[in-house]
Amino acid sequence: MTRILIAEDDPSALRLLTKFLTAKGYETLEAADGREALHSFLTHEPDLVLLDVQMPHMDGWSVLREIRSMSSVPVIMLTIRNSTDDKVRGLTEGADDYVTKPFDLKEIDARIQAVLRRARAKSGGAVLTVGPLVVDDEAKEVRHNGRLVALSPKEYELLRLLASRPGRVFSTQEILQAVWPERVHEGSAEDVKKYIYFLRSKLEDDRDGNGLIQTVRGFGYKLIAD
Repeated sequence: MTRILIAEDDPSALRLLTKFLTAKGYETLEAADGREALHSFLTHEPDLVLLDVQMPHMDGWSVLREIRSMSSVPVIMLTIRNSTDDKVRGLTEGADDYVTKPFDLKEIDARIQAVLRRARAKSGGAVLTVGPLVVDDEAKEVRHNGRLVALSPKEYELLRLLASRPGRVFSTQEILQAVWPERVHEGSAEDVKKYIYFLRSKLEDDRDGNGLIQTVRGFGYKLIAD
């Protein structure tokens, strides 16, 4: 599930965006000021940021510079200003798009989808390569050390999630939400553990959790490149 951080100091606009994007199927995070936005970004690693320019404690420009110093995650600026200078500044400092208030929710959704498509294309399209592992999302194929690996749909989705961010630890709850959204409240750690075991078996990986798919005890699972 795509995770969007909404950094907006206007409570009504924040509620509106959260309700709309949640209904559209996105996972949303909220921040009411710049410092909170930066903390949430570092903690939760969103896939896209909606960033208001005028916020207390840290303005949007400062947050954008901090984000760009460590990440290329897509950022869409939100502001009441409509000057060409502000638009140029936002794009020059690394924003991917710029929306002025009052905004139309359908436009926000369209811009989010467009920015995410560009980000996916820029990152190399639908093929994820992590060390000896290649996940081809268009062909729905997985190869490990050149060997084609037959996976069930759920096994594939789980491996693709881990491969989307090598080195990042995914918690059991995050995995359930991404791979089994239809039963996220009914699933358990044992379900995830079972499918991790299946993947390790098919990838001929170390089943003790020290190989390609690593167990981080007390936190979750991660995929490493080497």
